[in-house]
Amino acid sequence: MAFDFSKFDKMVDKEGLQEDIHKASENNIEYKEVPTGTYEVKIEKMELVETGENAKNPGMPMVSIWFKILEGEYKGSLIFYNKVIMGTSNDGFMIHSNNEFLRSLDSGIDVEFESYSQYAKLLLDIHEAIDGQLEYALEYGENKQGFKTYEITEVYEVE
Repeated sequence: MAFDFSKFDKMVDKEGLQEDIHKASENNIEYKEVPTGTYEVKIEKMELVETGENAKNPGMPMVSIWFKILEGEYKGSLIFYNKVIMGTSNDGFMIHSNNEFLRSLDSGIDVEFESYSQYAKLLLDIHEAIDGQLEYALEYGENKQGFKTYEITEVYEVE
């Protein structure tokens, strides 16, 4: 069975992607798995996305946050926070847990869930409020069940 991947060609700047590939080959960029630990980070991206086709429940809303490490051996590496907030047996707890995390970012924005469309906008508003303004000490860990954990332990104002 042959798949038609041409739809992806329309979604990207192919020349820009070729340039990125060339830069990566020149710089001999090698992906390193970021171990658990505490890192100074900034938030690169924050949005509500849909889970992929291979997810347990595809097409469900998921909070996606990209943390970029600012210092140390893993400087420039990304830590990914992906939390599904619908389609689980504990949706209310997942939304509450995300709300608590979002409040820890100290954005000055009131964090409440009213609807999924409102929540999508809320995430964008929080990112806009903190982008270039705040950085964080992120404690990146793993619980007994093997799930990744994320805790903001300090908030820094960008000078």
